[in-house]
Amino acid sequence: MLNRRSMLMGTAALGSAASLLSGAKAAHAADTSPIAIGAVLPMTGAAAADGTEFENGLKMAIEEINAMGGVLGRPLELHVEDSSAMNAEIVSQGMQRLIDKYETPVIVNGYNFGTGMIEMDVAADNDIIFIHYNTLISHNTKFKTDPDRYYGSFQGDPPEYYYGPGLLTYLNGLIDSGQWAPEKKTIALVTSSAEYSIVIANAVRDQAKDYGWDVTLYETVGFPNNQWGPTLAKLRQDPPAVIAVTHFLPQDLAAFMTQFIPQPTKSLIYMQYGPSLPAFKEIGGAAVEGVLYSTVVGCLPDDYSEAFRTTYREKFGANASYLTGSQTYDGLWKWALSAAIAGGPGAPYDKAQMKKVAAAMNMLVYRGVNGICNFDPDGQSAICYPAQTSDASLGMPHQFLQHQDLTTDPVLISPPAYAKGSFKLPPWMS
Repeated sequence: MLNRRSMLMGTAALGSAASLLSGAKAAHAADTSPIAIGAVLPMTGAAAADGTEFENGLKMAIEEINAMGGVLGRPLELHVEDSSAMNAEIVSQGMQRLIDKYETPVIVNGYNFGTGMIEMDVAADNDIIFIHYNTLISHNTKFKTDPDRYYGSFQGDPPEYYYGPGLLTYLNGLIDSGQWAPEKKTIALVTSSAEYSIVIANAVRDQAKDYGWDVTLYETVGFPNNQWGPTLAKLRQDPPAVIAVTHFLPQDLAAFMTQFIPQPTKSLIYMQYGPSLPAFKEIGGAAVEGVLYSTVVGCLPDDYSEAFRTTYREKFGANASYLTGSQTYDGLWKWALSAAIAGGPGAPYDKAQMKKVAAAMNMLVYRGVNGICNFDPDGQSAICYPAQTSDASLGMPHQFLQHQDLTTDPVLISPPAYAKGSFKLPPWMS
């Protein structure tokens, strides 16, 4: 595999990889103009904290790539549009402005919810490469309707659907290994009105019986939501073994915990995405200790990513969330390598060259700081390990983490191939 490590290590592989990014100088010496890298990110609004981290990841990747000579001798230059409310109109207009003004051949977004994946149509209409981390099965569904039209659209992580079977498998593993012994296998689902949250909750609900679980509550709350009293009253009336909250805003999830702890039930608390962000711990304080969460994409706490993690916080602050910034960072690195392999990034409306870049992206199994990015040809989203493949070298790991010591980062407790610690019973259940 050609990966970032081979780009940065001082080995023979470096010469080959570096020549991909800065080589072919005889053929490309005349063109040293910057390549515009576009991004439509929520720099303001409810998801602004994530927007900042997505931008940081892109800045860091661009700095590293440019230091090595850019892509075939051309430096990268970042241009960002604010998606704010993240609706279809704002996001599509932001993408089109980037294309019209800067002729960007690639747009690398974090997530933008509520768009109906209109971004894929903008990319197709302009023949550019589009990489995103919306984490939506609707990306895969739309791609399958017309693969030739949507050839340039890639989801850099697995879709949210795999959170469902992944959670049920993990919970059964805790029981089978003797780490947890619930009185009954019941689960309460609390979701918000966002598509991402609903798909995950539905995936758990629809498959629970197959894994031996009963769903005792399915509650939908508004988006955003920080008043959890009515929901908690229902949970306390019939305490489940597991409370799975698929709403994802960190400030709202922290509020859930501060309102839960005064009268806790003997339930494991699993939450979606938000606990990975610093705001969750900062707002929730001691109330969040013991919370479980998972992510199908996030910087791994392993030796491979150590240099990235250290440098990221040196650049952007001790509380910067490299778990988020790592997504766009890896996405841009994989694109840069693919564009170099294809002989250049191309330009809007240059379908022939963009097809070459897309083909290289599909062929390149890339080991980044988030693990393996290997695109599923049927949906052009990253393959999930272990839900879609049993080979850890071919799939992006579905990580389970737990807040155990509030003075340090959460502990990665699954999958075993990547784990750095083990599950601990939450303090409210001890």
